[in-house]
Amino acid sequence: MKFVNPKNDVAFKKIFGNEQKKAILISFLNAVLNLTGEKEIQDIAILNPYQAPKIEALKYTLLDVRAKDRRGVTFIVEMQVERVIGLRKRFAYYAAKAYTSQIERGEDYPKLNQVIFIGILDFAEFEGQPYLTRHVILNTETYQQEITDLEFNFIELPKFTKREEELETILDKWIYFIKHADELAVIPANADAEPLREAYAAANTFSWTREELDVYDYWGMKAQDERGMVQIAVEQIARNLFAKGIDPRLIAETTGLSAEQIAALQK
Repeated sequence: MKFVNPKNDVAFKKIFGNEQKKAILISFLNAVLNLTGEKEIQDIAILNPYQAPKIEALKYTLLDVRAKDRRGVTFIVEMQVERVIGLRKRFAYYAAKAYTSQIERGEDYPKLNQVIFIGILDFAEFEGQPYLTRHVILNTETYQQEITDLEFNFIELPKFTKREEELETILDKWIYFIKHADELAVIPANADAEPLREAYAAANTFSWTREELDVYDYWGMKAQDERGMVQIAVEQIARNLFAKGIDPRLIAETTGLSAEQIAALQK
């Protein structure tokens, strides 16, 4: 058995944006947002259901997952593999655009409902060790969340280090799936909830058409090429800093390169 990499945008959209398998997205959202009782999501409408994009049009396709529950709350879930300039502002823009687009000019503001953004990052972005952080608007005097319309949640995959035998919560198991599914040869025993089993089944390459696999491979190669170009640019910046006599420790801090990578560039 071979699984696709859920961190691939095409794979992520196919797994979590399938309107025929909404239980997958519902379980994931409830786990990430810790929704229980009356707030637990029971049903959801996927606003942009997965359709295999054509390769020639792929660069124009948005591959995030958007959904709305019965309360009218909009959820945006995005997989981000590479850190890019202005990333935090882009997340804020996406959430704000989803918020304002709920009404037309002249309509009443009370019709606006909450927008919750979930970013899954394949890199460390924020300070601190928790792999899941929640960012909300707080009153600086009371630290009360009195404006609740926009909420941002971020999962930083490098900070999730639990092994299979250490998984405890349904959230742990979902993050393990996203981070490690493509390394596995069988569905792990920790996939003990039906939505998790459905996710692994959706990630099984045998359930993909040839066309879908072609698009998946193309997007993976495209992402790898972009990472290579970024790496080359960073290394060139490091070399230029060396030429100006900048301390290697400062270069490492500035570029994010490791001491070993910087040492290799000096040769």
